Amino acid sequence: MAANPALTDPALERFDMYIDGEFVAPSSGEYFESFDPYTARPWALIARGNADDAQRAVEAAHRAFNDPAWRSMHPSERGALLRRLAELVRENADRLAELEVQDNGKLLSEMAAQLRYVPSIYHYYAGLADKIEGAVVPSDKPAFTFTRHEALGVCVGIIPWNSPLMLTAWKLAPALAAGNTMVLKPSEYTSASALEFIKLIERAGFPKGVVNVVTGFGPEAGQPLVEHPMVRKVAFTGSSATGAHLYSIAARDIKRVSLELGGKSPNIVFDDARLDNAVKGAVAGIFAATGQTCIAGSRLLVQRSIHNEFVDRLVSFAKTAKMGNPMQLETQVGPVTNLPQFEKVLGYIDIAKEEGVETVLGGTRAERPECGDGWFVEPTIFTGVRNDMRIAQEEVFGPVLSIIPFDDDEEAVAIGNDVVFGLAAGVWTENTRRAIMMSERLQAGTVWVNTYRAVSYAMPFGGYKRSGLGRELGQQAILEYMQTKSVWISTAEEMANPFVIG
Repeated sequence: MAANPALTDPALERFDMYIDGEFVAPSSGEYFESFDPYTARPWALIARGNADDAQRAVEAAHRAFNDPAWRSMHPSERGALLRRLAELVRENADRLAELEVQDNGKLLSEMAAQLRYVPSIYHYYAGLADKIEGAVVPSDKPAFTFTRHEALGVCVGIIPWNSPLMLTAWKLAPALAAGNTMVLKPSEYTSASALEFIKLIERAGFPKGVVNVVTGFGPEAGQPLVEHPMVRKVAFTGSSATGAHLYSIAARDIKRVSLELGGKSPNIVFDDARLDNAVKGAVAGIFAATGQTCIAGSRLLVQRSIHNEFVDRLVSFAKTAKMGNPMQLETQVGPVTNLPQFEKVLGYIDIAKEEGVETVLGGTRAERPECGDGWFVEPTIFTGVRNDMRIAQEEVFGPVLSIIPFDDDEEAVAIGNDVVFGLAAGVWTENTRRAIMMSERLQAGTVWVNTYRAVSYAMPFGGYKRSGLGRELGQQAILEYMQTKSVWISTAEEMANPFVIG
C-alpha cells in the first residue's frame, strides 16, 4: 500500500496528544489527517492514539486523583483554578473559534458565540465547587447520621465534532469542580481545538495529570478508555448506536455513564402562533448549524389550517440563506463537517424521495460557486411527509427538514411523541394553557415555547428514551460526577443485638 504523502507534508500543522502534563507523540508514531470541510483538503495532522496511549493517560489521571496536590485541594481552590481557566478561554476565544471552524466547518459567527459563552460555564461551576453540601439526616436509630458527596475518580469525556469545546465544557467543568480527574477523547474529525485548549489548562495551573487528551479513532483510542478498570465514569455525546455500544462496555465494570445522544425533535407550529417568529424558529432549528446538532428541529409539525401559508413563508425565507465560506461572518449555512456525514445526508435525501415526499426546496448537493469543492448540501425542505417514513424517524444530522401536518393538539402530541428519541421539542403558540399542556405531555428533556436551540449553564440538559441518560449543565450535572456516602456515628451506650440488622 502506497504511503500517504500528506502525512509527511511540512505545511500541515502537527498536533500531539497531552498526557501527564506533557505533549507527547503517539506510541505508534502514527498521525492522521484532519480536513477543512470548506476546501475538502487536509490542513493538519493529528496523533493517532491507541490502547497504549489510553493506558498512559488513565494511569496519569489516576495518579493525579490520588495526589494530595489535587485530592486535598479545597473546593474553593478548585473554583479559583476554574475561574482562571474561564478567563484564559475568554482571552483566546477568537483563536479557538477559528480552529473549530477550520476543523468542523460550522459558521465562525456561531463558534465565536459559543466560545464567548464557554467561560460562563466554567465560572458557574467554579462558583458551585464549594457549595455542594451533604445533609444531617434525622435517624430513627440512636445515631448521628449525615451524608457527604465525594468525587468518583478518573472520568472519560468523549466529545463529538459539532461543538467540541462547548461540549467539552459541559463535561469538564462539573467534573473538575467535583474533584475528579479526566481524560478527554475528542472526535477524530475535530481534535485540534482540544489540543489548543489544553494549553490553557496548563497555564491556569491545574496539577499535571488532572486533564489529559488522547486523540484518535473510536475503536483504537476511545474504547480502550471506556474499558479501562481505573475509569469510574464515562460521559459521551454522540450517536445513539455508539452510545449504546459504550454503555454496554461500561456496564461490565459497573461504571457511571451519562449519554447525550441523538434526536428527531418535533418543532410544532399552531395556528395561533406568531408566524414570522415561528418561521425564524424553524430555520434556526434546522439550518443555522447545517442541521448538525442533536437538538435539530428536523420534524416541523404545522397545523393543517395554516400549512400551505406557512410552507410558502418558510421556503421564501430559507431561499435567502447565504452559503459559502464559514469563516466569513455573512455566511449563514456552512458545509457538512466530514465526508462520511456528507454522503449520509445525501443518502437520506435519496431515501426520502424514494418514500414519495415532495421536495419544495433543495434536495441536492450544493453546486454554487461560493461553495467551491466543500461538502455542502442545499438547505432541503420536504412536504408530504408521514411520520412513519424513515426521513421522519431516523436522525439525518444535516440541513434536511420534514414538514408534517396535524389537525389538533392531540394529534400534535401523538406525532411528536411517536419516535424513539426524546431530546427536545419546540412549541409555537400564543395560548398559555396550550403551552403548559404541551410542555407536560411532550416526551422530551427540553421543551422550548416560542424559541428554539436556547441553552444555559443553569438549566439541566439531557434526553428521554433513546436520547440518553443523565443530565449535563445546571446543579444536577455536578452530582453526576459525585457519589453519596452515608455516615453513621452511634450515640447508643450499648451495642444492639449483633445478630439483628435494624
